[in-house]
Amino acid sequence: MNNTSITGLSAKQLRRAASIQERIEELQNELARLLGGNASTAPAASAEPVKKRKKRRMTAAGRAAIAAAARARWARERAEKKK
Repeated sequence: MNNTSITGLSAKQLRRAASIQERIEELQNELARLLGGNASTAPAASAEPVKKRKKRRMTAAGRAAIAAAARARWARERAEKKK
């Protein structure tokens, strides 16, 4: 595609570009009607709003258990290196 600036186009070219843009929008609307979707939404978007998943929170006891396991794992690694 040519990287011509819109300011460098003639009036005839601008009218042609507008005509092409209108045709593209008409075709997108027609395609959306055929596929049963809405032309204003993204192709992957659904009609229903996406429910945001609640953030999972870890308890202090859970964090402590993971930290203890990690410390034990590193202790084993250090012990094996000393041998």
